[in-house]
Amino acid sequence: MPKPFPLKMKGFHKFGDLIGFEFTKFETGYSQCVLQINENHFNPHNVVHGGVLYSMADTGMGAALYSLLEKDEQCATVEIKISYFKPVREGMVICDTKVIHKGKTIGVLESEIMNGETLVAKANGTYSIFKFKT
Repeated sequence: MPKPFPLKMKGFHKFGDLIGFEFTKFETGYSQCVLQINENHFNPHNVVHGGVLYSMADTGMGAALYSLLEKDEQCATVEIKISYFKPVREGMVICDTKVIHKGKTIGVLESEIMNGETLVAKANGTYSIFKFKT
């Protein structure tokens, strides 16, 4: 039986809440999170710090895979490759993530991050899936 989404946290976990993103969709093998940009997200060049977008992709991937895990399973990031295409200066960013493959011990995911109609980043990630001891 898949795990339920932890609804008590808008950003899926405390770090997501700290950055300020919020999940708007959580479906089987898919997640969407959004972030309203403000100056706290900027790097010294007054554009959104790449780490903010990376964090959205990483958390979006964890959430999408989480929807397919059994109650006794957890997942952890093995690696993520992200490509940044355009700077973000304002507005909202939307991160759509889907599970490409879920095996017994590995999950592969893809995130696209949009600012309006503009694709600003794309990420591919690999996650470890493992049983945890209670």
